[in-house]
Amino acid sequence: MEEKQNNIAEEKEIDLLALANKIWANRKFILKALGVGLVIGLIVAFSIPKEYTTTVILTPESKSTTSGNMGSLAALAGINLNSAAGQDALASPELYPSVISSTPFLRGLLDIQVTDSKMGIDTTLYSYINDYQSAAWWGYILKAPGLLKGLFSSEKIDMNDSNSNSRIISEEEQKILNNLTDRLTISSDKKTGVTTIEVMMQSPEISAYLADTVTSYLQSYIIDYRTQKARKDLAYSEKLYEESKADYYKTQATLAAYVDGNMNVVSAKYRTTQERLQNEASLAYTVYNQMAQQLQMAKVKVQDTTPVFTVIQPAVEPLFPAKPSKKLILMGFIFIGTISAIVWVLREDMKRFLIN
Repeated sequence: MEEKQNNIAEEKEIDLLALANKIWANRKFILKALGVGLVIGLIVAFSIPKEYTTTVILTPESKSTTSGNMGSLAALAGINLNSAAGQDALASPELYPSVISSTPFLRGLLDIQVTDSKMGIDTTLYSYINDYQSAAWWGYILKAPGLLKGLFSSEKIDMNDSNSNSRIISEEEQKILNNLTDRLTISSDKKTGVTTIEVMMQSPEISAYLADTVTSYLQSYIIDYRTQKARKDLAYSEKLYEESKADYYKTQATLAAYVDGNMNVVSAKYRTTQERLQNEASLAYTVYNQMAQQLQMAKVKVQDTTPVFTVIQPAVEPLFPAKPSKKLILMGFIFIGTISAIVWVLREDMKRFLIN
């Protein structure tokens, strides 16, 4: 039994030596395959257009700090700001990716003006993605069947109709939106609340500008959403304040006119009417005073619910492309060429091994 195991081990060792010798004997062929992989890798690496990534890091303020500062003032009017803070749907930064990838948010970016001074580009983001984005040469080959189909197709889409109706998106615009979605990346840390926004474009200048714009748009979007109810309450408080103010001034003017018109009158009816007008003026003043306090509290609430974002890393124009990684592409094709050549050299041995 031991002799059998020794014979099997010896056969395996001899086989491995034979395979190594066979590979060494065909080293010129393998080196040629390696050279072919190197050439193909160079062609592929330099055919893929450069992409530049701009990163912005920001963090929202802690709501407890602001609520603590305003809590004492709000408590005078019986408003608890702490309980109202952070209860809206967009309070968590984890939902920011959904905001950025939403169709209304993306469509709002398509009309912004972008420029590249080096390339002489000055157009809208929609036109830049549609007309100025380059692709690898094989991308045009893959698109050829679709282009030929478009030439013989009689169907035409009116872009004006799609722009006038927010529920209608043309096929071309949908492709632009999908392209833009792939170029925008946002992530948030659950523990720290730090949000990272990355924008990838073929122009470093446009990449930095779009990253700054997306950051500003996101901040405005979140601020508008989170202060929506507070701003509605403020508008309603302003309306009540103006009505109570006008009512107070009216009752005060009525009382003054009645007193001036009956200065020398001594009558119980006069005193009763004057007392009634005085009570009405006092009541109107009380309501007016309460509405003034409520208006101030509504303004405080709007300020309190307005989130403040601290930009840790602003948008800076990148100096070096983020992709493609030419080294990785070259190493990958060299590896594939070498392995393919070795497999070809050892094909007969592999067949015998699989059969046995």
